[in-house]
Amino acid sequence: MPNARLLIASVGFLAAGFAANTHAQDDSWRFQLTPYVWMVGLAGDVRPLSNAPTISTSRSFSDVLSDLEGAFFMAGSARKDRWVLFGDVTWASLGHESTLLPGVAIEGNLRQRSITAAAGYQVLNTPTQYLDLLAGARAWRIEADVSVPALGVSASHTERWVDPLLAARLRSTWTPKWSTLVHIDGGGFGIGASSTWQAVATANYQVNDAFHLSAGFRHLAVDRDENGTRVDVSMSGPLLGATWMF
Repeated sequence: MPNARLLIASVGFLAAGFAANTHAQDDSWRFQLTPYVWMVGLAGDVRPLSNAPTISTSRSFSDVLSDLEGAFFMAGSARKDRWVLFGDVTWASLGHESTLLPGVAIEGNLRQRSITAAAGYQVLNTPTQYLDLLAGARAWRIEADVSVPALGVSASHTERWVDPLLAARLRSTWTPKWSTLVHIDGGGFGIGASSTWQAVATANYQVNDAFHLSAGFRHLAVDRDENGTRVDVSMSGPLLGATWMF
């Protein structure tokens, strides 16, 4: 059961690009870094081991937060003329303890890490609309540990896979200070996960030329059934980000 609720961090994804692109195109590289938080709830089915039962779960953000031990989310991009490079790193560690028998506790822990890399081209550039098309991959590593200290019993399992991705991002400027971003991606294609897709929408406020704040909503779904393990989970929730441009 801890494995189901700990899957919040398995994703962790593409909340970068909240800030605006520079209006003028030039030959110099431009960079941005975006630390972000995602207040996520989740629902779905999980089978952590081939000989384990399938667990159905539905967890609110407050439920997930109670298991969180630590997390880090950072995204960034680099641009030159219309070319764009994108990266995203997520890490989270969650733990849960419950009672197996009176006086006997069972402890679970999950550590998740994902690295996303993509490259693309800005196919549309107008004074108010910017559209990027990208292709890349996301590498996942999820480690789960379960132990019963009183009985001296423990077990661990690690899942690794890579999902190819295709993505599109549309940024629209509405005023000198306000813009919106819509990000959609999909992948897996049976190579890593059977399928995975994501939609992100944010409203962005320019504090100054180098600093932007963002707020929005994100939905991420993944379906993977491999070697007897299964992850069919949807994750949704509001997000907040802060972007530094240089």
